[in-house]
Amino acid sequence: MNYPKKELAQLVVEYCAAYEIDHVVISPGSRNAPLTIGFVHHPNIKTYSVVDERCAAFFALGIAQQTRKPTVVVCTSGSALLNYYPAVAEAFYSNIPLIVISADRPKHLIDVGDGQTIRQENVFKNHSEFNANLDETSPLNVNSDLLKEAFSKCFKRKGPIHINVPFDEPLYEVVENLTIEDVHVDDIKVVDDNKEMGLEPFGEIWNTAKRKLILIGEHFPNEMLQKKLKDMVLDESVLILTETTSNLNGSKFVHCIDNLIFPLTEEEIGSFHPEILVTLGGMIVSKRIKKILRAYQPKHHWHLGEKNAPDTYHCLSQHFRMNEVDFLSSFSKLICPVESDYQQKWLALMIEREDRHREYLLTAPFSDLKTFDILVKKMPSEIILQSANSSIIRYLQLFKMNKSVVTFCNRGTSGIDGSTSTAIGASLASAKQTVLITGDISFFYDSNALWNSHIKKDFRIILLNNSGGGIFKIIPGPKASNALDYFETTHALTATNLCDMYGLEYYQATSEETLEKSLKGFYAVSNRPKLLEIFTPKEMNDIVLKDYFKSLEKK
Repeated sequence: MNYPKKELAQLVVEYCAAYEIDHVVISPGSRNAPLTIGFVHHPNIKTYSVVDERCAAFFALGIAQQTRKPTVVVCTSGSALLNYYPAVAEAFYSNIPLIVISADRPKHLIDVGDGQTIRQENVFKNHSEFNANLDETSPLNVNSDLLKEAFSKCFKRKGPIHINVPFDEPLYEVVENLTIEDVHVDDIKVVDDNKEMGLEPFGEIWNTAKRKLILIGEHFPNEMLQKKLKDMVLDESVLILTETTSNLNGSKFVHCIDNLIFPLTEEEIGSFHPEILVTLGGMIVSKRIKKILRAYQPKHHWHLGEKNAPDTYHCLSQHFRMNEVDFLSSFSKLICPVESDYQQKWLALMIEREDRHREYLLTAPFSDLKTFDILVKKMPSEIILQSANSSIIRYLQLFKMNKSVVTFCNRGTSGIDGSTSTAIGASLASAKQTVLITGDISFFYDSNALWNSHIKKDFRIILLNNSGGGIFKIIPGPKASNALDYFETTHALTATNLCDMYGLEYYQATSEETLEKSLKGFYAVSNRPKLLEIFTPKEMNDIVLKDYFKSLEKK
């Protein structure tokens, strides 16, 4: 077996193996040659080559998203490293463990005009949990301590870390045996800060409130949490709102938040707003619920979760820094049902909204909205659904999903830049079929994602092409700016040639009939991944959506 001669490279690789890192994504380069040699030849590490560093980082993010374990990305020196930044920021705000390992020049070659050289140390300091700046001239034990601290922070904080590794030339030398001693890793213990905290005062507050709202954002599927939440709604003073990305389902949960609250009058909002708001999970998509809860603030806002507690509604009063299931298990012993019409009132209204939703879509013209209606109805069971940002995830929020479908979206920074790459990485780490629904701007922006030899044959992309930036017709402001062309990014591109170049099977739909026909064979087993491009009428989409929300109003 070949090992890199550079002992610092040996150290980094052996620590990754010792901490049971399974997946390493490498972008080609020369300065990172010692790391590449070490990772490629390690028997317990699976390596992938992805040329474009921005795509590589999101690809690794997708793997980490599904495995819930750290994934490594490795690059050469210089601007290559900066291309990781969008994915690093996404990992930071989505609590995904991503390990960035960058090769660098030695310090004496920085800022002296040497090629492919920038100031790499601490470049991600605002969006990382730890930055380990190793030094080839330092004793190995000093570098070992830095690596241990870096890995510890990655596991404990569930976020990105950066390990910068300078190498002097020569870079490609190998040895047959390790020249460093066996590495030893520290036990990683995550302590619940609130484990011993007395919950009795909060139970007393809870038991006197008649309007309690539990709002759940982005979340990995959790059967135990779902069971605990179903117990909570046995109390008729409790209303639970879930977003599509929460991956939690219940017959007494409100799954389509905007359908319920978008048409509310000021008077109705007054009776909707809670005395106690409990939040858990990640980012919330619905701008409407954020607007309402900021304007009509609850007296108490409690957030459950081991990491951060974002003060999204500017009224956060308590962060229970502990596992959500543990909290609910303890808290349930202190609370009792309260007589109230809060839950029943809003669930009854939700049923009315669902009826109007179905009525409108029966006769709705072919559009983005009608397309989503068809896609959701025809979606296979037991798949992983990856959603792009912008209008795509907002449309998905309007539909009740099949309970067996697990939905993910890069909502940490809500960017369009890496949705396809993330989905490809996620599909690789899941035994289930992965389907990506994306918009045209997001897809073409990340088209280098397809420059990847690791795309699974059962991977599917559904591309809504409305000729660019439909979201800017939906949100207020851009239309009145007299600069709409600069917001919309109008184009006449199609994915046909990209599919030919990268070997994807191509489907096309331009109407309700052709979409239904295309979907019949789209999910079937094949020897190649597939892409379905759906062309919707650019000038109709915003009109249909506005009419839809109007149709939900009480008659």
